[in-house]
Amino acid sequence: MKEQLENVKKKRPLIHNITNYVTVNDVANMILAVGASPIMADDEGEVEEITSICNGLNINIGTLNHRTIQSMIKAGKKANELNHLVLLDPVGVGASTLRTQTALKLIEEVQFSVIRGNISEIKTLALNQGNTHGVDASEMDAVTQDNLEQNVAFVKEYAQKMNAIIAVTGAIDLVSDGKECYVIYNGEKEMSAITGTGCQLSGLMTAYITANPKTPLKACVAAVCQMGLAGEIAKTHLQSFEGNATYRNRIIDAVNHMDGYILQAGAKYEIK
Repeated sequence: MKEQLENVKKKRPLIHNITNYVTVNDVANMILAVGASPIMADDEGEVEEITSICNGLNINIGTLNHRTIQSMIKAGKKANELNHLVLLDPVGVGASTLRTQTALKLIEEVQFSVIRGNISEIKTLALNQGNTHGVDASEMDAVTQDNLEQNVAFVKEYAQKMNAIIAVTGAIDLVSDGKECYVIYNGEKEMSAITGTGCQLSGLMTAYITANPKTPLKACVAAVCQMGLAGEIAKTHLQSFEGNATYRNRIIDAVNHMDGYILQAGAKYEIK
């Protein structure tokens, strides 16, 4: 993990983000915090050109609209053509027909390196039966110690089917390339009260895989561990009168100040 983080800081990859306008600023700041560089561009007239000068592409359907659907497809295809790594964050898939159809169309037309979402979003893509609650996972789908083995098997199978790394994030995180599955225990429950921690993680993860193309699974695991660990560190610095707005900023600060030694020492995971 130390090596993966150091590669991000050393290579400073330029990441093209077609992301949702609720969290676009936080995504940009998270990418900057880890040492990479963000660019936000979603107009159909420029996405192929922007993707061409970038090193990686992060596609997030959180505030989906017809104007940007074609932009996502064009950028994704251009990234594939250039052998750039591409991440999909299917925010809220299953909450509406448009979101579900768009996510499935993207998966059909673009080869994604990583698909990252909560368990309900991933189940909706894989099985068309996730219980999405708005943009949040349903408690019925939550990964717990009781259903861990079942969910590990599911994530591995879906990763093999998609020929991609599948990252399921929640109270317990699962990251698999179809062969191994990392079960990650970093994080704090208060992170779920902040709008955009998942979106930030997708930007962070895209920076990691772009800077570590030969070790994409380890890169994804390092990103998930760093985000969760940042949440733990940030919580220790909160004052009694501070809430989720301050917590968001402290998480970004924690990522900014984290080095490879801190990450490696604080990561909590097992391999299944």
